[in-house]
Amino acid sequence: MRDFSNDLSALALNTATLGHNVAGAGAGWSPEQTIDACAERGIKSIIFWRREIADRPAAIGAYAGAAGVSVIGLCRAPFLTGILASRQSSDVTDDFHLAIDQTAELGGDILTIVVGGVQPGTKGVSESLGLVTDYVAQAASYAATMNVRLALEPLHPVYGGDRSCLTTTRDALDICDRINTDNLGVAIDVYHVWWDTDLSRQLKRAGNRIFGFHLCDWLVETRDVLLDRGMMGDGVADIQALRASVENAGYCGVCEVEIFSVNNWWKRDPADVLDVMIDRFRTVC
Repeated sequence: MRDFSNDLSALALNTATLGHNVAGAGAGWSPEQTIDACAERGIKSIIFWRREIADRPAAIGAYAGAAGVSVIGLCRAPFLTGILASRQSSDVTDDFHLAIDQTAELGGDILTIVVGGVQPGTKGVSESLGLVTDYVAQAASYAATMNVRLALEPLHPVYGGDRSCLTTTRDALDICDRINTDNLGVAIDVYHVWWDTDLSRQLKRAGNRIFGFHLCDWLVETRDVLLDRGMMGDGVADIQALRASVENAGYCGVCEVEIFSVNNWWKRDPADVLDVMIDRFRTVC
């Protein structure tokens, strides 16, 4: 397993850690301020959210490159199914393609997919996962022409109804198997998989289809399942064991810190958040 105690080369910031995924949250830093703060601290990689890049992906990507910070990718594709998705399939497809275009314009490589919940009018997840597979198969063909990889991110089962009918790495890999294209894989997020006793076996199955690894923690007393994630080391997830399983499967990419924390970390000075993030990366990850 890689030693991070004196090496930040694998550390990446997902800007959700500073609240930039939610309008009005956090300190309101611009993308340029965030890039500069990363560069000053030796954080060489960054992942943006679509709402903050707006219609400026190429300019932001160029600014990051000039600062020596690599844009790894973008969060996220639109919801494909469920109550939060558009009712018009053409709108879903168009927005999916736009997200792929934005990823490419940023100079990023990976678009993360959070698939959406159970399709209205259906029960269980099987039919919804079938719809997800159809959308992703079509988008993967388009993404290949743009040199963009798609990363399916299974979410914790608590989100099954509204945000993600895809709740296990097993089901994510089953979709990858059915579509069978080199630019489709999975993103493994500590918050969503820490509980899964089958994870190590599934990661071995994934192999080089692991496109991302997200760091955070699950607090013992989680007060908001969406917006109360823990900083690494503050919760009950065995982060080092999870990272060992991911790396034993062959993953050697960046480790992306992604913390949704409306009542804690998003209320702090972003500079302090980044400094704590670096310390925890070195000491507990």
